[in-house]
Amino acid sequence: MKSLDGLIENLSRVMDRLAGLCIVLMMLLIVSNIILRAVFKQPLVGAVDYVNILIALTIGLSIAYCAVQDGHIAIGFIMDKMPAPAAAVIEIIINLIALVFWGFVTWYMIGFAQSMNANGLVASTSQIPLSPVVYVIALGLMAICLVLLSRLAQCIYEGYVLWVRAADDEDNITVIEFIDEQTAMREVV
Repeated sequence: MKSLDGLIENLSRVMDRLAGLCIVLMMLLIVSNIILRAVFKQPLVGAVDYVNILIALTIGLSIAYCAVQDGHIAIGFIMDKMPAPAAAVIEIIINLIALVFWGFVTWYMIGFAQSMNANGLVASTSQIPLSPVVYVIALGLMAICLVLLSRLAQCIYEGYVLWVRAADDEDNITVIEFIDEQTAMREVV
């Protein structure tokens, strides 16, 4: 399981680096356009199209690594006060809903890219085909689905451990206490 998690994290990291490259390219494109416009009175044709494509690629490629780092909005302050078994069930439900949502978004984006490809949709000024861009965004969305699937499996395992423990011990451990115990166990190993 850890090797699969590592593979998903590495894939997300590579995609995030590509998103960073898109940001650098966007910066260079904008600066070049400004210089060409000011010095030579001749702006880059299609600069807006290129920037829009790079923005879309940046968002699509970076979203999975943000999820790997838990960079998204969370309701941790509420979950920390709950008993650990109840919080585990809520965490499973949240990850399942997120996985279904992003799965549908990915499926829709692939269909949208196929439709764009069939219709020959291109950017207005630069005439660049847009379907490859949407396919890359769909790839980024598939990566967030993998991250969520991994998280869901981890939450199900942790929930199972907590429910078995709760049935055995009949104690009402909180999420913070459970995390402290898990951290202490990892340090021993």
